[in-house]
Amino acid sequence: MTQPIPEGHEGLIPHLVCDPCPEAIEFYKKAFGAEELGRVEQPGTGKIMHAAMRIDGRVLFLVDDFPEFCMDGEGKPNSPKALGGSPVTIHRYVQDCDAAVKQAERAGAKVQMPPEDMFWGDRYAVIVDPFGHCWSLGTHIREVSEEEMDATLAQMAPQEA
Repeated sequence: MTQPIPEGHEGLIPHLVCDPCPEAIEFYKKAFGAEELGRVEQPGTGKIMHAAMRIDGRVLFLVDDFPEFCMDGEGKPNSPKALGGSPVTIHRYVQDCDAAVKQAERAGAKVQMPPEDMFWGDRYAVIVDPFGHCWSLGTHIREVSEEEMDATLAQMAPQEA
């Protein structure tokens, strides 16, 4: 019997437009230790119509930019590079934020925000991959009470003149 939700595909699955997608697949392998689960190429072009990868036990879908099949009906490119960026950030908790940032940087990511200890208890950083996707990386380093967080936020608030 066919399962309506394939095993291992539960929950939300990010579906990233990457240009060029074959290079993105290799980047995610090097930067995040991703495992390629499969790909479907458009005959004669080498463009990826669908690819699936696993990062940290979770599935991620990738596709090349196909403006001719764009849902808006206007045929415009819709990769983050073509759009000038993306408003979406994908977050990963990792064992060692600093090491994860270095690995991603060696693979070709740009560090947008270097690792820093944050008031909410995480060591946190932000990178942008070569395809324009933004990733935040965090390692939880300490528990922070609601009172401590509120006090820190109050200190950060702009002071009235």
